Amino acid sequence: MSPELLAQLHDIGRTRVAPFAAEVDAGARFPHEAFAALKEARLLSCYVPVEYGGMGLNVIEVARIGEVLGGYCGSTAMVFAMHQIQVACIVHHALGSENFQAIAREIVERQLVLASATTELGIGGDVRTSSCALVVEGERYRIEKKAPVISYAEHADAILVTARRAPDAGPNDQVHIFVRVANAQLTPLSTWDTLGFRGTCSLGFTLLAEGPVADVLPAPYAEIHAKSMHGFSHGTWAALWLGIAADAVAKARAFVRAEARKTPGTLPPSAMRLAEVDAMLFTMRGGVEATLAEYQRRLDLYPNQPFPQDYAFTLRVNNLKVTTSQLIVDVVSRALLICGIQGYRNDSKHSLGRHLRDAYGAALMVNNDRILLQSSTIQIVAREG
Repeated sequence: MSPELLAQLHDIGRTRVAPFAAEVDAGARFPHEAFAALKEARLLSCYVPVEYGGMGLNVIEVARIGEVLGGYCGSTAMVFAMHQIQVACIVHHALGSENFQAIAREIVERQLVLASATTELGIGGDVRTSSCALVVEGERYRIEKKAPVISYAEHADAILVTARRAPDAGPNDQVHIFVRVANAQLTPLSTWDTLGFRGTCSLGFTLLAEGPVADVLPAPYAEIHAKSMHGFSHGTWAALWLGIAADAVAKARAFVRAEARKTPGTLPPSAMRLAEVDAMLFTMRGGVEATLAEYQRRLDLYPNQPFPQDYAFTLRVNNLKVTTSQLIVDVVSRALLICGIQGYRNDSKHSLGRHLRDAYGAALMVNNDRILLQSSTIQIVAREG
């Protein structure tokens, strides 16, 4: 990422994101101010290739943007990451279609916000299984999906929806559909009053939609999940969690420095805790950067092909998600101990309440138990293979 873009990001963070972060959190409202700024900077299309008008950034650079935003507002960073995951699905799997080439240009021109509907009532978080089915009549499709969560659906321009390929298809024979919100009816099924990531506005909905069959991504969802949803999701999520954790450590560092100035020549007792938590942050950063670098290498190696099955890479991505979602809680908790009552207060410049509440959401986004169960199965298969 260029120094100019990084400086622009921090300026947006300081002036358009951070001033509203507490309000977004308290009101569980969408971060409108942040996304107005991201649209002005053309950052919602940063992963779209240059030939379609985008910035053509790679996944490492996109994740770095999420990390920076995470230091200012976890909800803003999470919505940005979830949006870019959907952009990646189109970029990796659909640009051979003239229709999706036009959609890519529209993402750039209009700075469209893309959401995702992969979970379903009765199935839960198993995104590789669908109950609802695509119904095709001529050149049009219909879909009805009861989703327990569609993050920021009411603030999106389009939603990428998973469904069975046809009413007689098996639950794992899935397609991915670009659904324009203007062509959909969203009926709320639940509210969103949560501990953390409150600004993602992740209500449940019954989604009824219809549109042209050309809006169905040409690749099967199994391929999309293996190449894009799995690695891109966990990589960008881990990066924004790193951003939240890094800001918590920065607050702890500022607190320790303030304490040290009160007793020149004598380190406060919390200084050793600061050194320990910074080492944990170092470990967290190493895992994020190494996994993203490997993922980018695989994208470079298979630019227009499905990823070949690779148990070892799948395990590393799973391990990244599990370890970073645990480390963020540990890092923020230790930073809170360093800051003491000043970190515990909501009205303090050292406040870490929002950081800690957001941190606990990390392990629940695709529950760690589900991921560990998949990893344990892979461990057995991989060893036998």
